[in-house]
Amino acid sequence: MFEVAELKNKVSKAEYDAEVSVIREQLLDVQQKLESAGVPVLIMIAGLDSAGKGDLIGKLNEWFDPRFMSTHAFGYPSDEEKERPHHWRYWMSLPPRGRIAIYAMGWYGQVLSDRLNDRIGTGKLEKELAHINKLEKELTDDGALIIKFWLHLSKKQQKKIVAKLEENPETRWRVTETEKRHLKLYDPFVEICEQVLRHTSTPEAPWIIINGYDAGYRRLTAAQHIIQRCMLRMETLPGSVLVSVGESIAHVQSGVSLLSSLDMTKKLEKADYQEKLARCQGHISQLSHKARQQKRSTLLLFEGWDAAGKGGVIRRITHAMDARNYRVIPVAAPTDEEKAHHYLWRFWRHLPRDGKVTLYDRSWYGRVLVERVEKFASTAEWMRAYSEINDFEEELTEHGIILLKFWMHIDKDEQLRRFKQREDTIYKRYKITADDYRNRDKWDFYESAVNEMITRTSTEYAPWHVIEANDKYYARVKVLSELCKAYEKALD
Repeated sequence: MFEVAELKNKVSKAEYDAEVSVIREQLLDVQQKLESAGVPVLIMIAGLDSAGKGDLIGKLNEWFDPRFMSTHAFGYPSDEEKERPHHWRYWMSLPPRGRIAIYAMGWYGQVLSDRLNDRIGTGKLEKELAHINKLEKELTDDGALIIKFWLHLSKKQQKKIVAKLEENPETRWRVTETEKRHLKLYDPFVEICEQVLRHTSTPEAPWIIINGYDAGYRRLTAAQHIIQRCMLRMETLPGSVLVSVGESIAHVQSGVSLLSSLDMTKKLEKADYQEKLARCQGHISQLSHKARQQKRSTLLLFEGWDAAGKGGVIRRITHAMDARNYRVIPVAAPTDEEKAHHYLWRFWRHLPRDGKVTLYDRSWYGRVLVERVEKFASTAEWMRAYSEINDFEEELTEHGIILLKFWMHIDKDEQLRRFKQREDTIYKRYKITADDYRNRDKWDFYESAVNEMITRTSTEYAPWHVIEANDKYYARVKVLSELCKAYEKALD
């Protein structure tokens, strides 16, 4: 979930100065419109220690009109608060219609602290998160807009910030004993945070994860997201004419992304490829047989750009398996029968029996890719799909299915080269269609959708494997190697 947020995004001073005046004007504009429409807005600023929560809250108070907003930070409950139901103090802080309330950690601070310090167990945590989801749904059902930010840092980034603060006598006081302890507990704390975010990122109130290392990037990105979410909310108001969702999303997600950070020069020479491929296929042959004996089914799904090599990888995997034991499902547009059901129904019906293997050439992620970009699904439908997919995949893995998800990534130049090669090769010409070029024209919108897909659906039980696929030899060996690792980890 946090892979994208650990990339180091940076905004230069010149870029920041150029953007900030426009951002401030847009923030005041949406604030005024929502105030006139009577829409209450709750902005949650949560995240790791030293990730810039206080700085962001301060800037938002500076950029918005402070007459129509409030800021709230909750410590341990007071005696008065202890004598009332747990959520009483949160209800008392809610903004009236047309106002904005900013929350420092909000109702997430105590539950995270309690779980990290073992004051509550997993069962109690899940119960608390269910209460939070119910609270947020009640608020959004009543017309509120909830915007939740998680400011994240890699372990290296957090250590660097803390060390810099401690070096300066004027800022040393900011590093508390609690923060030092949290730094030592980085890995278990991040694991808890991921669980909390995954369970509380809902269609009504999704989490927006931002790298907090660079102040300029943190401020501008958060502000852009606020503007986007406010615009989307105002689209439901009568008489509103606003920028399209696609344009807004493309702007918000500019900068360094997971896909743009990949090293696309990775390659293998043919002799090295043939040796490693044969070795991997031998292991897969043995391990897939072992999985069948242990009645562990395998589900492999492949997503990626057109001409990224999904089919070639699938053939190299199935070549190593017993043909009686696997099934390849190419996913196209849904049939009339499939349209009459929930979009996940057609994938449920093809799940492998224990010990069997199913390979999906494209998958349920079409909901948040092609259906999103081409507007076959409404905004509410594709936003809801992230949590639905996470729940679906959790159910698969809890049953014991070995699930691997691959995104095959090529750059735009390599895709064009492969398109031309297909057109020039008679027996490959059928692979290229007008739709391929039409999809290529929407590359930026698809790339934004892919980055968000990976961020929101890469979980501890079903992480994404993003494969640099400009070189087919490298990509094939990388995928087969990951499959071998997964088998070795899962099997007795």
